[in-house]
Amino acid sequence: MTEEFHRIRRLPPYVFASVNQAKAAARARGEDIIDLGMGNPDTPTPQHIVNKLLETVQDPRTHRYSVSRGIPGLRKAVAGYYERRFHVGLDPDKEVIVTLGSKEGLANLASAITSPGDTILVPNPSYPIHQFGFIIAGASIRSIPATPDENMLRALERAVRHSVPKPTALIVNFPSNPTAYLADLDFYKELVAFCRKEEIWILSDLAYAEIYFGDLVPPSILAVPGAKDIAVEFTSLSKTYSMAGWRVGFAAGNERLIAALTRIKSYLDYGAFTPIQVAAVTALNGPQDCVADLRALYKDRRDVLIRGLHAAGWDVPSPEGSMFAWAPIPEPFREMGSVAFSKLLLEEAGVAVAPGLGFGEYGDDHVRIGLVENTQRLRQALRSIRGFLSAHGISPSSPSSTKKPELVAP
Repeated sequence: MTEEFHRIRRLPPYVFASVNQAKAAARARGEDIIDLGMGNPDTPTPQHIVNKLLETVQDPRTHRYSVSRGIPGLRKAVAGYYERRFHVGLDPDKEVIVTLGSKEGLANLASAITSPGDTILVPNPSYPIHQFGFIIAGASIRSIPATPDENMLRALERAVRHSVPKPTALIVNFPSNPTAYLADLDFYKELVAFCRKEEIWILSDLAYAEIYFGDLVPPSILAVPGAKDIAVEFTSLSKTYSMAGWRVGFAAGNERLIAALTRIKSYLDYGAFTPIQVAAVTALNGPQDCVADLRALYKDRRDVLIRGLHAAGWDVPSPEGSMFAWAPIPEPFREMGSVAFSKLLLEEAGVAVAPGLGFGEYGDDHVRIGLVENTQRLRQALRSIRGFLSAHGISPSSPSSTKKPELVAP
């Protein structure tokens, strides 16, 4: 009775645990910790969305169970969003399902479509559920580069030639967490053409679709002709409308994959609380100036963070999307790895970041910095980081890195 359970045994120790413990201990000592480690939006949900929730919850009929695939009005709102934003037509009855955030949807679809021993292609580094959802389902993971370029495409070709069994599914995530890379429609066209030829499913995580700062507006993979033959896409309201705790998102695309997710969810859960779903309809169909305002807010924070890090001697690429900066560990600390560096930064500067190892072994020379504090707190964090780096011999005249990191195919 002492042997570890089989599925739990396949999960490694939680990488973020030691940093979280150090953070909790510091706060227990009364220290002011600036937490840039978790991608948890700090801005309130727009008031008109909250008002709709409050209005709807007064109706006792909404207190009953909700169907697991989502109320019809929300599925229609999702289809309307895709039509307006991506010029993609969707059947709300067959090609859309509401999920409890994108994370739950990804994990449940992994369980629905995976047989033990299947090979799944996952970018490394990437958001943990992208690989662990399939690991829990019994699959084997093959890592590919996280960059939306020829490196990834060539790695896919090698994976098809050399993987036994042949890969059955591919995960992509642009704008990506944690690397903040963006993909354009031309890249998606190549990806869809390859995966259609090789009969590989594509699961696209588009949770950061509306957080972008440059000329490239993140497209949907479903905008590629023929993509719905093999692809499904997950999106969330968590970041777009600061609704992380509401746990509402959706999947859209291939009818067969949507049916598989619908069936497994019908056994595992009911739908999100109906008033939350009604409020989500208001979010998608209502005024969108709140989305533009939030995007501008994150851009301001990004600019403050990147300028401040550069001024401190830490050269970090400026992200073009997402709510994160993917920061190469400064050279004097590179050998210690991301967990030890994160703990040292917490101990000496009072700033918490996410160790890159938590997103895959190929992320261990980076840390993820979230744009989840206001500019005043970011400047406070930057002053502390500058003092920390200076104490270790890094000054503005000796930047630690200037080149955008290239990820070699694992």
